[in-house]
Amino acid sequence: MASKLVIIIIGGWLWLQALRASPQTKLLNQGCSQYNATDFADFFSNLNATFSDLEAQLRDGDKRFATAQQARGSDPVYAMAQCRNYLSSADCAACFAAAEKQIRNCSAANGARVIYDGCFLRYETNGFFDQTTLPGNVGICGKQTIPRSVVAAFTSTVDDVLSTLQAVTPKINGFFAAEKRQVPVSVAGGRNLTVYGVAQCAQTVSRSGCLDCLKVAYVNLQNCLPDSDGRAVDAGCFLRYSNTSFFADDQTTNLAPFLNGSSSRKKTIIGGIVGGVGALTLIIILGIFIWFKRYSKKSQPVARGNILGGTELQGPVNFKYNDLKHATKNFSEQNKLGEGGFGDVYKGSLKNGKIVAVKKLAIGKTERGKADFESEVRLISNVHHRNLVRLLGCCNSGPQLLLVYEFMPNSSLDRFLFGEQRRGNLSWSERHNIIMGTAKGLAYLHEEFHVCIIHRDIKTSNILLDDNFNPRIADFGLAKLLPQDRSHLSTRFAGTLGYTAPEYAIHGQLSEKADTYSYGVVVLEIISGQKSTEIKESDPDGQYLLQRAWNLYENKKHIELVDEKLEVNEEEEETLKKIIEIALMCIQSSPTMRPTMSEVVVLLKTKKSSVLEESRPLTKPVFVDANQHPREDRETSGSTASSTNTSNATTSISQLFGR
Repeated sequence: MASKLVIIIIGGWLWLQALRASPQTKLLNQGCSQYNATDFADFFSNLNATFSDLEAQLRDGDKRFATAQQARGSDPVYAMAQCRNYLSSADCAACFAAAEKQIRNCSAANGARVIYDGCFLRYETNGFFDQTTLPGNVGICGKQTIPRSVVAAFTSTVDDVLSTLQAVTPKINGFFAAEKRQVPVSVAGGRNLTVYGVAQCAQTVSRSGCLDCLKVAYVNLQNCLPDSDGRAVDAGCFLRYSNTSFFADDQTTNLAPFLNGSSSRKKTIIGGIVGGVGALTLIIILGIFIWFKRYSKKSQPVARGNILGGTELQGPVNFKYNDLKHATKNFSEQNKLGEGGFGDVYKGSLKNGKIVAVKKLAIGKTERGKADFESEVRLISNVHHRNLVRLLGCCNSGPQLLLVYEFMPNSSLDRFLFGEQRRGNLSWSERHNIIMGTAKGLAYLHEEFHVCIIHRDIKTSNILLDDNFNPRIADFGLAKLLPQDRSHLSTRFAGTLGYTAPEYAIHGQLSEKADTYSYGVVVLEIISGQKSTEIKESDPDGQYLLQRAWNLYENKKHIELVDEKLEVNEEEEETLKKIIEIALMCIQSSPTMRPTMSEVVVLLKTKKSSVLEESRPLTKPVFVDANQHPREDRETSGSTASSTNTSNATTSISQLFGR
């Protein structure tokens, strides 16, 4: 009886402690490398050792930052963990435990990160401890907006807090500062408003690196105001503000010794001009100006965040039309990168020297079109994966709607496969990397993003290549969101015949398996160097690609499908056979027979020489001709799928990005 009582008492104490605990494990950002470790045994041994080392360091009641590294074998691991300084030792340990559990979902990826409100954890196979700011840094805005009557006062105070934290944090030992500041009641309409803010840098970065990182974070948070709270995350720093307390009052930092006699540069300027009532008047005028500027920006649809499916979406950067016009040399022909059914793409050089791709949408600015534009662009700007082209921003203030993307220096995959000057330039290792990366990008869209996104127009011209020939899937304007309660979405056809699944082209039934079908076609093109809509000149039977691939597979000669320009060894030949089989699995006539894209990724990684199951043999694919007629035999002498884009003429944002 006594032992039971002790257990009950201990259990009750733990329960009370859990209620008091606040590890702040709201997920802000996460990511896994697209590449796996080479030696799993060494890698996991190193990973486990570094995590144990980090955990042991953070158990020290005074430590909130730790690094560790293990270099056994060919897959070393460098790891870093950091808790916000205001967390208790127990909360820090709980936050780290949650991060470790989540980051292990990346399996054998050779790099990963998890960022919570209260802590972050990251590991890589290369040293990164001095990194500060990297592409992909973001501002994450809150869901609540401050009432209009106090927006000016609140915005001015937040801006002052953030600029102060940005300036002083690099000067403080440990690179952490927490600030609590009351909004002056006289300019807040009598309301009692308080602004809480923190700034933190990794302790392994330099003072100048910390400052540079916080400057970027400060800019990223400008788009959040006048939201009640906002966070900016980057490789080497964290910046946050809120109108509600997220740290104890005794955790604030005495900033006076680091301010050189003034709380901020802005206050010094105001104090030097006027005093007393004059200063208050100027603050009010400044607040009204900031309020007007914020709300003017908010009136442009894509400048603000939105809530979709319970998940907050942040709008992309709003570019000025004249800036993009200047960047592209007035959309000159010499800057044109390509032409598409819904707009031309131009190379642009921004004022800061950054090279971008600007898509000029060939549609009218109707009210419906602008509303759809707002919805789709908000969604696309929140899609972040290393195998997806990132939408950087947009412009809807000029005569045409413009989209601003990352610039991909190696253009599109089709030019390397079928372009006369570049045909055959891609090695097998490069092609294999493109096949794998494209699969990972689609798996992210279908299963890892907070909603299922169906691209609807996967083809070689929509797969771009970066500096290192890594694939980036482009043009999400044909994407559709799959409702949670339906297995497919019936919609009018909008895609490119030759890559389109028969159930979608003929019946308008759209599911993520339509993308799987298109991916299978693309894989066969990558391996063969033959367009799906063309007959190979050297083929005496005059077969289109899908027919040729199936017939070679039936006769156990599918290795003959491989592009003759490729030089492969025996081991690579086995891999090629397996990938051809995976591609044929993807183009099965029945969507239920096709694998999901996450299953495709697993199949591509497997060491097995064959991935086919005896219980589920492959069936002959259905081919669709230019008239959207299904064909199951070889008698498609007229033509199979035409490369003509048969998207609807009806203007809608779901078609805007299609090429």
